[in-house]
Amino acid sequence: MYAYLQPESPPRRRRRRRWPWIGAAILVPVVAAGGVIWALRTEGAPEETADRYLAAWSAGDYGEMRKLVADPPADFETRHRRFLTGLKATGAAFDRPVSTGVFADNGPDDNGFIGFQAKVTGKRDWDYGGRLKLVEHEGAWKVDWSPATLHPELTRSRSIRLVTEPGDTTPVLAADGTTISGPDAPGSVQQLVEGIKQTYPDRFGTGTKSRIELVQGDEVIRTLVEPGTKEPVKTTIDLKVHHAGAQALEDVSKPASLVALRASTGEMLAVVNKPGGFNRALLGKYPPGSTFKVVTASALVADGVEPGQRVTCPAEKNIGGFPFHNAGFKDYGTLSFQDAFAHSCNTTFGELSVADLNGGRLGEVAESFGFGVPIKPGVPAVRAEFPAPKDDTDLASASIGQGRVLASPLNMASVAAAIASGAWVPPRITTGGLAPADQAPRPLEQDVVAALRKLMPAVVTDGTAHAARFPAGAAGKTGTAEYGSGKEPPAHSWFIGYRGDVAFAVIVEGGGAGSAVAAPIAARFLNALT
Repeated sequence: MYAYLQPESPPRRRRRRRWPWIGAAILVPVVAAGGVIWALRTEGAPEETADRYLAAWSAGDYGEMRKLVADPPADFETRHRRFLTGLKATGAAFDRPVSTGVFADNGPDDNGFIGFQAKVTGKRDWDYGGRLKLVEHEGAWKVDWSPATLHPELTRSRSIRLVTEPGDTTPVLAADGTTISGPDAPGSVQQLVEGIKQTYPDRFGTGTKSRIELVQGDEVIRTLVEPGTKEPVKTTIDLKVHHAGAQALEDVSKPASLVALRASTGEMLAVVNKPGGFNRALLGKYPPGSTFKVVTASALVADGVEPGQRVTCPAEKNIGGFPFHNAGFKDYGTLSFQDAFAHSCNTTFGELSVADLNGGRLGEVAESFGFGVPIKPGVPAVRAEFPAPKDDTDLASASIGQGRVLASPLNMASVAAAIASGAWVPPRITTGGLAPADQAPRPLEQDVVAALRKLMPAVVTDGTAHAARFPAGAAGKTGTAEYGSGKEPPAHSWFIGYRGDVAFAVIVEGGGAGSAVAAPIAARFLNALT
């Protein structure tokens, strides 16, 4: 006679169960007093069933999942599809975390549950933990399925849904943490924010926010996932400096721009455009006029010209068959190179450049100041251009910032910053992970820096900008950049300079003489910061 007996529980690892439930899959003979006893053992292991079930779930193979369930409901597949639809999911993955080591415990707990991790992807990615209950059913390990298998808090009357509604996009902050992406920000600042969004579209959402709710009918039981807060984009904009720039341009009737940088770091502190619309401060291309003499003077000093060296500055000079003249046809006779710079002598710079800076030398120095170098400040911006001169006339024109030389106010503010800090530093407006990392500072020769730090202050104290009331410690260079044609063509008014660690550039389109228009704006700007 045969008897069906349960075997004793075998030795087990911590918390790992082999339940003594009887099935009919495998008959195992056991020798005992009185004869052979046959016992039944459940086929396979609960972990194997869990892994197969989770793999099928990840693949969306509901037919295979159904085979692994002890008693699947008629709407088994519908419930799974409804679950993903409610979350607006495009995919999902499910797996069982496996631990290792002496005390590893990957099997079911005392109640037959094995944990798993879910990763749902879609309009709102969501990770959560769930669990499968494993039971012995008809000689095999099966999943004892219920709505809680989908998510621990689900029942037959509950569901989970994703709710999406209008919300804020990624905030943009000034250097002090003030939000500048709202409608209350100054127009020029809003223009910068748009430029940042254009540069980093992946950091800005669609203007919506979403949450995941557990609901029963129309009643929200609780919110499982709150709307996420987006990490703000931080900028280098200093609102105090920006306000000073805006005030300085307040009474200017013609299109104008002002850019200010922290010279030592290249951080953009202020970008002001008046009127709005076109961002001429970053995208405008203008002949820089005599502000480019900072670059030319650097090249001449690097090639041996001393600030005290005597030079001539006639009212007019024929160079390469083309007549060059000083502003107002002023004749300064013989004077020091420092004074020629201060008075912005076109004839001096044109003659010295042709004599000393031929063969591409001026272009090399211009490149050290960022000309021809792509810049990536975190907003759309143009590079400064210095095409190779074709002949002596072209070189002489380039040496005074005319001809084919073009630059934006941002480019020229960087030139002033290079003298203030001793190196050309790529400008930037974003910080942290968005800060450009592919451009390194370009140190200038110490003798060049030392000389220009004598030449540029002289412009303010004794030269073309002496009539403007600059605060002590200011240095700069005026520029009157002609464009168009005629005996007296129109000109853009420029001033670039620095004071302490603040470097800047001012342009007034068609403003005329830099000494009369741009220099007073620059003085108002610096005085507002003191």
